[in-house]
Amino acid sequence: MTMKSFKTDGAFADNYKFLIGSILPRPIAVVSTLNDDGSNNLAPFSFFTAVSARPMIIAFCPMIRTSTGEMKDTPKNILRQKEFVINIVHEAIVEKINLTSTELPYGEDEFKYAGLTPIDSEVVKAKRIQESLIHFECLFRDHLDYGDQPGAGQLITGEVVRVHIAEDILENGRIITSKLKPVGRGAGNDWFRCNDTFELARLMNAQIQK
Repeated sequence: MTMKSFKTDGAFADNYKFLIGSILPRPIAVVSTLNDDGSNNLAPFSFFTAVSARPMIIAFCPMIRTSTGEMKDTPKNILRQKEFVINIVHEAIVEKINLTSTELPYGEDEFKYAGLTPIDSEVVKAKRIQESLIHFECLFRDHLDYGDQPGAGQLITGEVVRVHIAEDILENGRIITSKLKPVGRGAGNDWFRCNDTFELARLMNAQIQK
């Protein structure tokens, strides 16, 4: 097998295409925040993961806009408001979620643009997506900044203070993947469905996920 090797100090676009073509599939955090004028902001991010179970911490990584070289509205809003909501994507709403990635003028509501319904949260002021089946209400926890040039990333973590899950996708207190029908991102315009799962027994003494 012949391997291609390259240095990572060149154009950020080269690094980016190999990241998104290698780390697959990537779950999507659809992050809702409030703009400084009180309007809703909604944007999807596929650099997203869990960090801690107790306290419950989740993280996502917005990058500096490649078009303008500026910080995106979502991290600006989180650093100001100190709160946000992460909504999980499923197949039935994926096309609407894709619309929320459109770079709209500041203050234009992505909920309205994408045809999604904002509903009140219980703890934070940012709205939840009614059509999403799982919502995490988060209080801002940590921020790491890796530069201010286009393509540079940030790490934002939030402590989850309230979880909302549609009862239809639960069975004995467990989320059933086939009922949630989550989707993930791939390289370029590729998306993934999670409709071909298989099981392997974990080789550890305690398995919380059983």
